[in-house]
Order: sequence, then structure tokens, then C-alpha cells
Amino acid sequence: MFSGFKRSLPQISIFHHPSSPPSIQALALLRNALSSPYPPGKPSAPPLEFDLEVVETKPPTADQLRTILTYITPPRSPAPPALSAFLSAHPASPGPGEQPQSVKGIVSLAEQNPNVFKWPVVVDWIGGRASVGDVEGVKGILEAIRQQRDGEMKRDEVDQPKGWFS
Repeated sequence: MFSGFKRSLPQISIFHHPSSPPSIQALALLRNALSSPYPPGKPSAPPLEFDLEVVETKPPTADQLRTILTYITPPRSPAPPALSAFLSAHPASPGPGEQPQSVKGIVSLAEQNPNVFKWPVVVDWIGGRASVGDVEGVKGILEAIRQQRDGEMKRDEVDQPKGWFS
């Protein structure tokens, strides 16, 4: 009866800033994967299918950042990554002793000065994967979607985030 829920398209969001070169590359990569053969070197392959949401010049909300932190935490890791994973090396970024200690602090800082935020943040909400400021991470997300499409990895084998219905 509920098998239709498992066949939903991946929901990908990119928190994009047009002045960030990695963000521009990541957005182009995502759009090309939707409109051109994927992987690019295989002309007979169909494009990937996923819903793409582009959020421009606005960082994720505090709740979204909390979720993203769980996605970028390696399995069996004793501690989640530091909030500094969302901060760039921009000269305006706070030093190690001055960094925000909460996700709300990161969001507030990013809203005040977008240059201190590490763009892009790409999230596969259904697959439980995220990439922060890294085009290679986006390629990894697309490759996982391709593997699911091509039957190399079944949805049940994917590390699914644990939620209410698991």
C-alpha cells in the first residue's frame, strides 16, 4: 500500500551564492545532470531525475543546518563536525576563538555577511547526503543517485536518516 512513497524523486537543494566559483560550478553540474546524459562521458545514458531547488544568496535555516550536520557526520563518528565546517576562509570570517557556538549564530553571521559562509551547500534530503563548499561532494551525491537509477545500489542499502517512520 505504501510502496509508492519509496519511489519518490530525490529532493536536492542547493544554497547558492552567485559570487562563489564553487557554487557556480556546483549549480552547473546539477543542471547538466538534469538535462544531459549522466554520467557525461556516456552519451547513451539518460539524464538523472531529481527535484532541484535553488535557494539563492540565502543560507539554510537553523533547523536545516542541524539536519545537514547529521548528514555530513561520518557513520560511527563520536562527535558531529564542528560548526566551522560552514565558515569560509574569507578574511572577514571570525577567528577560532570568535566563531559562533550555535547553528543560529552561523545563520545570523551568514545573513550579515554572506562572504563568511562556505557556499554552496548541496543537500539530498531523501538520501541523507550533503556537501558543504565542495564540488567533489556534489559529484558524490550525483553518483549515488546514478547508482540508484542504474540498480547498482538499492534504496534500502542507502544510509537513510533515522526518522519517525524508520
